[in-house]
Amino acid sequence: MNNITIQLKVKERLNKLDSQDFDNLQAWQIIEAFNKGQVDWCRRNLHGNNLYKTGDEGSKRRIDDMQILLSEVNINLAKKDLYFESPALPADYFEWKRISARSKTDCCDNRRMVIYLAEEANVDTLLRDQYKKPSYEWGETFCTLNGGKVRIYTNNEFEIASAKLTYYRQPRYIQIAGVVNPYTNIVSAVDVESEFKDDIVEVLIDEAAKIIAGDIESINQISIQDNSVENNN
Repeated sequence: MNNITIQLKVKERLNKLDSQDFDNLQAWQIIEAFNKGQVDWCRRNLHGNNLYKTGDEGSKRRIDDMQILLSEVNINLAKKDLYFESPALPADYFEWKRISARSKTDCCDNRRMVIYLAEEANVDTLLRDQYKKPSYEWGETFCTLNGGKVRIYTNNEFEIASAKLTYYRQPRYIQIAGVVNPYTNIVSAVDVESEFKDDIVEVLIDEAAKIIAGDIESINQISIQDNSVENNN
């Protein structure tokens, strides 16, 4: 969906398209609200309501909606005491998905590892746990996130030969050519359209309208757009 249509639909949702009564909405305000709405919508749908609070693959619809944000990157690891550490997470990192790796020892190499994301507070306990500590024989270990980096624990029993991080990246922000970008304060040279499917963009338009309605204290429109967003999730 192009940006002109998004602007028209946002104004329509706010009942400001025809009469233009008190229509002081600037294009940059619609951009900011739409981009904020993308982030809000993604965080809410990646969270979920199940036992593990994961919603990104809770249904076929959610898988289909969120797969566009999945990215993979090979990472170089630095050896530390007890673990291997990655560089800083990618600049567009949004949320964790998984990490896969291959390990090696003096006698063997190229074993694929199953790696679980664990809590940093439980590292010492996990390293001592007979059933959960890193094991080359079983091809299992755990990792943590610390200081914007990934730590894959080996307990100094094997090495990590290679690793690949799979993560959800930030959604692409829309821009309108000739309009000041509210994030950089620079006039955008080109149009950047939403990367989501049109049916998702319709939901994001409701998100944007809800945000703007809150900014201008339009209580009725907040309620209407909030219901529309939730009914289409």
